[in-house]
Amino acid sequence: MTLIHPTAVVSKSAELEEGVQVGPYSVIGPNVKVGAGTWIASHVVIEGYTQIGRDCRIFQFASIGSAPQDLKYKGEPTLLVIGSSNIIREYVTIQPGTVQGGGRTTVGNGNLFMACTHVGHDCVIGNQNIFANNVGLSGHVTIYDRAVVGGMVGVHQFCRIGNSAMLSGGTMVNQDVPPFCNAQGDRAKLRGLNTIGMQRSGFTKEQVIDVRKVYRHLFLGKGQLSEKIDTLPTELKAQVHIGQMIDFIKSSTRGICSPVKSSSVDQD
Repeated sequence: MTLIHPTAVVSKSAELEEGVQVGPYSVIGPNVKVGAGTWIASHVVIEGYTQIGRDCRIFQFASIGSAPQDLKYKGEPTLLVIGSSNIIREYVTIQPGTVQGGGRTTVGNGNLFMACTHVGHDCVIGNQNIFANNVGLSGHVTIYDRAVVGGMVGVHQFCRIGNSAMLSGGTMVNQDVPPFCNAQGDRAKLRGLNTIGMQRSGFTKEQVIDVRKVYRHLFLGKGQLSEKIDTLPTELKAQVHIGQMIDFIKSSTRGICSPVKSSSVDQD
């Protein structure tokens, strides 16, 4: 049964599936679709052409689907699509796409957006990522799956964060962070591997060792990155997760964050 508080303002054109709950003084616009079982607290605003999946939890004062903070936006009917089982905490802002950026912002499933996170226009967010407080994602940012983004991190437009990467608190990212890597600093530099995240994702000890070999070869060895990719042993390249890491690096348009080359950073 859908439960809407008497003080909430829900457009007659909005589509709310079974079991949706809307708290006091929340506002839901006419082009919004909300999946079954999603809980919306008080004082939440959801507007624009926004689709939200099942079993999400959206806390008070979140702003979902409002016009993107882009001067090129002129009110076009662009999309925001949010998957299922996401937790969106207080004062989070998630904005739709722009025509120039493809017209769509996408959020996958099972993500945690802690208080005051901002997701800009045309971002693509994968699954099971964690965004700590005050994270700022500029427009056109891509976050793959199971990344951990620390508090007060800022990510530049068009940057990508790979699978199971970790960004330490306060990191300012202006280039791509490859899968499984840990980045830190202003501007962000690679500081080894997110081995704990890899283990939580089901990597075996042997797989972690192999990724560490690849990291040392690519980022701590001498020579050009493209040349070092070519000289990786065939048996390492054949592994699916290492292949994904290589493809990520090869497809970078902003470049890869440079590594810190010290004797201590490659131990994790």
